Amino acid sequence: MFKRYSLMAILFSTFIFASTNGLVFASVSDKQRPYEEIYPEVGYKTVEEAVAEFETHFNEDLKLPLRVPPINFTHYFGRFSNLDGDINDSFDIEFVNDQSPQNHYKIDVRPIKNKITLKPRPNQKEYTLKSGEKAIYIEDLLFNFLFVDKGNWQYIFGIDKRVSDKVTPEVMVNIADSIE
Repeated sequence: MFKRYSLMAILFSTFIFASTNGLVFASVSDKQRPYEEIYPEVGYKTVEEAVAEFETHFNEDLKLPLRVPPINFTHYFGRFSNLDGDINDSFDIEFVNDQSPQNHYKIDVRPIKNKITLKPRPNQKEYTLKSGEKAIYIEDLLFNFLFVDKGNWQYIFGIDKRVSDKVTPEVMVNIADSIE
C-alpha cells in the first residue's frame, strides 16, 4: 500500500512539474528597462564624449562615416574602451531601436597597428572603396561585418543579420565610402 502511494506521489509530482515546465509568470508591469539606463551601466555615453576620449588618448582625429543604414534607430551610444596597454583600446558606437530590436548597427574602431587580422573564410567577399582601400564583408551567425582599413584606423561595421535584406553589403560599402 505504501509503495502504491509513493508511486502515485511521484507520478503526480512529475505531472505537475512537466505541465508547468517552461511557463513564465509575469505581470503587465514587467517592462524592459530603458536603454538610457542599461547602456551607461556598461560604459556607454554620448558619442561626442566617447570620440573626445578616444582622440585624446591616441592624440589623433577620428573620422566617422556621414552615412548610416537606411533603417530607424531610437538611440545611439558611444564608448571608448581603455584597457591595459593599447592593444585592445577601441571606440565603438551602438545604434539601436527600442521598438525594433533587429535594428541594431555598430561601428568599432581601433588603431591599424592593433587591427584584427582576418584569415580567409568561405563566407567572405572583398569590395573596393572609391578611395582604393579594400573592404572585407563577412556573414556571421548573428551579424554581418565589413572590415575596412582607412588612414590609421581599422573600422568594423556590423549589422544585425535580420535586416540584411535592407542593409546589403553594397549599403555597407557606401557607408564606409562616406568617411572623409
